[in-house]
Amino acid sequence: MADKIKLGIILGGRSGEHEVSLMSSRSVLSVLDREKYEITEIGIDHQGIWWSGEHVLESLEKNSTAGLYRVFLLPEPGDSTLYKRVLEAGREVISPVTRLDVVFPVLHGTFGEDGTLQGFFEMADIAYVGAGVLGSSLGMDKSVFKDVMRANNIPVADWIVCTRRDVERGIDDIIQRAEALGPYPFFVKPANLGSSVGITKVKNRSDLYEGVMEAARYDRRILVERGINAREIEVSVLGNEDAQVSTPGEIVPSDEFYSYNAKYIDGKSGLFIPAPISEELTAKVKDLALRTYKAIDCAGMARVDFLLDRDTNELYINEVNTIPGFTSISMYPKLWDASGLPYPALIERLVDLALDRKRERNKSKRTFGD
Repeated sequence: MADKIKLGIILGGRSGEHEVSLMSSRSVLSVLDREKYEITEIGIDHQGIWWSGEHVLESLEKNSTAGLYRVFLLPEPGDSTLYKRVLEAGREVISPVTRLDVVFPVLHGTFGEDGTLQGFFEMADIAYVGAGVLGSSLGMDKSVFKDVMRANNIPVADWIVCTRRDVERGIDDIIQRAEALGPYPFFVKPANLGSSVGITKVKNRSDLYEGVMEAARYDRRILVERGINAREIEVSVLGNEDAQVSTPGEIVPSDEFYSYNAKYIDGKSGLFIPAPISEELTAKVKDLALRTYKAIDCAGMARVDFLLDRDTNELYINEVNTIPGFTSISMYPKLWDASGLPYPALIERLVDLALDRKRERNKSKRTFGD
């Protein structure tokens, strides 16, 4: 046991993508080498409470914490111990569970993929899989992400952004601004969420009103984006400073767009790996993906999603997922498998990259004048 890497798998989370995280975590846990890793499951419930114990994943899948105990990490450098807190004879007792060498947040959406948890790990000075605070937050916020892409001459679809307060003050101005983008359809999205939660394709003014109200349920900032008659092309990126890009794949959604239902429920969407596109276009996709990855200072992993305009053959960056799905149907591991890196080796590589990133962070001086 002493030679094993002590790996914490964090799953669930306080976001609308809680259930997707559980599906991803089941896949990740199924391929981890138990001879190499000492694994501790840490589940975060819908209220944001951290739990551990036996059968954490199964418990959260049943929406139950019976038999589990509450746990926490301290945001203090030098103490990567996971502690548990239990009531004994009416008193709260705190005791150590295990030291963690590295954590893998298999979380999607807010409070997991948006930089908040990454900031906590930085405070605790613990190695973690995936992008840092900056890359995570930029990848999550669809509007600011587009600003960064424009600043780096990377093409994105036109958009406007508004807030929930703007909606409460009156939606007419929002509708006018949106319609100035061009003809319908538009896509309305929560600015900070993934897995197509809260996204609506709108074809008229009435749809736009309803779409804005739906997105406002999930985030205080709402994005309205010009619709493109597009093919959906995706690539996976892996690495820190010297990142690599997988072969591209194409998704043919069973719905009008790659909705939550088309991704996770009906099982009818088509996946084509490699994508049926030219070598020239493949090279362009890979180049833009790498430029995008570097522009937001991403690390570890990301799935970069493109829109390929059917009418003009122009490429647009749609979004970056800094903690992409790891379910049995997810494109991120499928694309790497098709590129010669099987799922178990991919997970090991991600853990190694997290430890490498931590060693790189340790080179930075924390005092001045020495």
